[in-house]
Amino acid sequence: MSIADRIRSIRATLPEGVELVAVSKFHPVEQILEAYEAGQRSFGESRIQELTEKAPQLPADVNWHFIGHLQTNKVRRLVGHATLIESIDSERLLELVDSESERAGVTSRVLLQVHVAQEETKFGFSPEELLDYFGARRFEKLRATHLCGLMAMASNTDDAERVREDFRRVAELRRRILELAPDLRGFDILSMGMSDDYRTAIEEGSTHVRIGTAIFGERAAAQNPEIQNQSK
Repeated sequence: MSIADRIRSIRATLPEGVELVAVSKFHPVEQILEAYEAGQRSFGESRIQELTEKAPQLPADVNWHFIGHLQTNKVRRLVGHATLIESIDSERLLELVDSESERAGVTSRVLLQVHVAQEETKFGFSPEELLDYFGARRFEKLRATHLCGLMAMASNTDDAERVREDFRRVAELRRRILELAPDLRGFDILSMGMSDDYRTAIEEGSTHVRIGTAIFGERAAAQNPEIQNQSK
């Protein structure tokens, strides 16, 4: 099955209003172009150098989502190049993105990454940290950053109920945040779900699903073990 056929097949399973982010990291520009020609516009990359090398080779209307762990010393290189930074995993990183965005004269759209999975190796705010952040209204200090919602990965397990509960916790966290800050505007994205669990994520409220393997295949991800958890 071609990349275009896979995209059409996946889109047929998505309810109206759910956006497909094709995880293109470690895949060549030629494959991304095939997906683009099939109508795909949002792509996920996890390395800044790869994103900035690919972007000039692709049409200007591509929406680049940065989904990898963002190191503080690389923030300046990313600001202004991503349509959406999905992996803001600490208050310090958020403040740095905000200051660099202001310096560059741009507004960065970001998601706050929540840690609900069993694995300690995954990054992100705890739910309690985010409730404290919004309850204290520290988001009001942001000058050049738009908080667009939450991103999360479920536990890497065959326990379907555990996966569902992880997604449910994130959706409930967003609801509680909006109760704490009812004047928050545009905080409407829940980026949850990958190739193996996106249907469950959608059932629990996901608005954006990040799918790589089911579109581009296993080959590139299999060559780089460090990205297994986020490339699916």
